[in-house]
Amino acid sequence: MQKILLLLFFFLLNGCSLNSILALNEVDKSQVVKYSPYVKHYRAYLTRSNLKPIKNGKKYLYFYNKKEKDLSILVHRRNQYILYSLYHPKKRAIVFNTTRRTRYRHIARKLRHKHYLPTSCTHIACIPHVALRRYKGIKTLRIEVKDYRRLQNMYKKAIRTYNAKEIRSIRVKLPKPLISAYFNRYEKRAKTQKQLEQLQIIATKLQLPSAKSIAKKIKKDTAKEKKEETKKVIKKKGAETPPKEEIKVVEVVIEKPKKITKPYYYYLGNASYGELNSYLSNGEARNDLTYNQYNALQKRRDILKEEKLLQDGSLEELIAAYKKNKDPRYKTRIMRLMKEVQENKK
Repeated sequence: MQKILLLLFFFLLNGCSLNSILALNEVDKSQVVKYSPYVKHYRAYLTRSNLKPIKNGKKYLYFYNKKEKDLSILVHRRNQYILYSLYHPKKRAIVFNTTRRTRYRHIARKLRHKHYLPTSCTHIACIPHVALRRYKGIKTLRIEVKDYRRLQNMYKKAIRTYNAKEIRSIRVKLPKPLISAYFNRYEKRAKTQKQLEQLQIIATKLQLPSAKSIAKKIKKDTAKEKKEETKKVIKKKGAETPPKEEIKVVEVVIEKPKKITKPYYYYLGNASYGELNSYLSNGEARNDLTYNQYNALQKRRDILKEEKLLQDGSLEELIAAYKKNKDPRYKTRIMRLMKEVQENKK
């Protein structure tokens, strides 16, 4: 009892209100803000006093447990690393006591044994928002996370099967970064007009820039089909009444080919790495684009380059890249390739 009174007296001396004292039980834990069939909204207030940088100046890092489907956030306070669960509010925080010699890599190794791996939120279909806020007088980091996994899976199925039936009635918007790359992949594979029509419905619903290009492609294919049908009809008629042969003198005029330039949104959403790289390497790109557009395309080129390296890069290239960026995706790919090499030798 004396300890509690001393604690209350200490807080009062430091100008803390009763609200601030009671709020200590409400911070450093997550809560469910909204729970709908398609999107789950979580919020957490983490006290930002005594926070230390963990890696590259960042004071918090996201970790994901695929087995438990749990997104968590790691912070470093004084002599402790603490992992707070965001998707499971009732779960106790995992605490690692540290010494002067403890480094982040030691904590990451321990978390790996518990099936927690560092992740980017877009990779697991969620959108985070972090802001500095005062919660009942306490300085905190307000972390809001919206989980779109179910909605993303529904759109992926619709795109993969070229069937927009299941997503027609959905009104909840799916953020473009979570689906645009997947959509572009299947757009390139579409062959029939029916597939293109279904993709156009999905692209319009997602408000993707490629919706217009698909509509143009459908019109072009329709016009081509009509021309082919007309030619077939003319051939049939010609077979019945063969026309008289006439010799005509045709003057051939050779025109210079017109330079065709693709729109900015094509390079931003649909172009392959090779197309985008050759376009940006050409000096005309700077004249055609604004400063912001040029920078946006450069960022997309870097992303595509990284994806190409992860997908098609040799073992030596991947190892060289991993030494520089320490990205766990490169490590996973390296281990897989090494395993394949060992299996081929057997």
